[in-house]
Amino acid sequence: MLMRVKMARSVFYYHLSRMNNGDGYDATRNRIKTIYDENKGRYGYRRICMALRNEGYIINHKTVQKLMFQIGLRAKRKKRRYHSYKGLIGKVAPNVLDRDFSTERPNQKWTTDISQVCIKDEKLYISPILDMYNGEIITYTLSRSPNLKMVTDMLRKAFRKYDNLDGLTMHSDQGWHYQHTMYQKILKDNSVVQSMSRKGNCLDNSMMENFFGLMKNELLYVNDFDSIECFQAELKKYILWYNTKRIKLRLKGMSPAQYRAHYYREFNK
Repeated sequence: MLMRVKMARSVFYYHLSRMNNGDGYDATRNRIKTIYDENKGRYGYRRICMALRNEGYIINHKTVQKLMFQIGLRAKRKKRRYHSYKGLIGKVAPNVLDRDFSTERPNQKWTTDISQVCIKDEKLYISPILDMYNGEIITYTLSRSPNLKMVTDMLRKAFRKYDNLDGLTMHSDQGWHYQHTMYQKILKDNSVVQSMSRKGNCLDNSMMENFFGLMKNELLYVNDFDSIECFQAELKKYILWYNTKRIKLRLKGMSPAQYRAHYYREFNK
């Protein structure tokens, strides 16, 4: 048979040996997996290659990279938090709020920020407005990129819901969106006072940060979303539940919507 196909005997037995023994890296894959697990997934292919060489393996880092890809291993990385601060590009407003989150009525102090979520390696940005009186989400917008339109659309959606917002203060960080002349003009046209946190001080906007933490812990991290669209649908349901059903201890066991309704009942007595 070998003579008919003009194949050397040595070539035949070489390929037969490879078929029986795989590619010869089974033991190396097992060791790579062990090193990866021992270091809690913190090692990438370069550090694993170094660890193998320290154990006497003669192996190239590209081979380690290929083997890790084959068995589905990659170094775990902390998800980077989105930061909208790009320096001074417009007008920075004073910190009118100065961490005084107390309010006497709805629509007295609002706060906003932008947060990034990642679904199947795709990024989505959420820009909500929160009422500090009861923690209610007034409105929100979503975008595949952190552009100005998502922020201005958010403002316009919120202002369309109310006829009178006299005395309202809008607080944010010093992100470039909030320094932009268009954003500031919309606030001014609606007689809204602008307030900004001090640079790099997340505690100045802790109520918004608290909502993002709750949303991610209660929705994002405990579910496996197949797509951005799936997350968007569930986020809509979550915010409806958060506003109307999720009780808060500081609201005397009421949801944000119930607490707002309670205020107006007492106010109209």
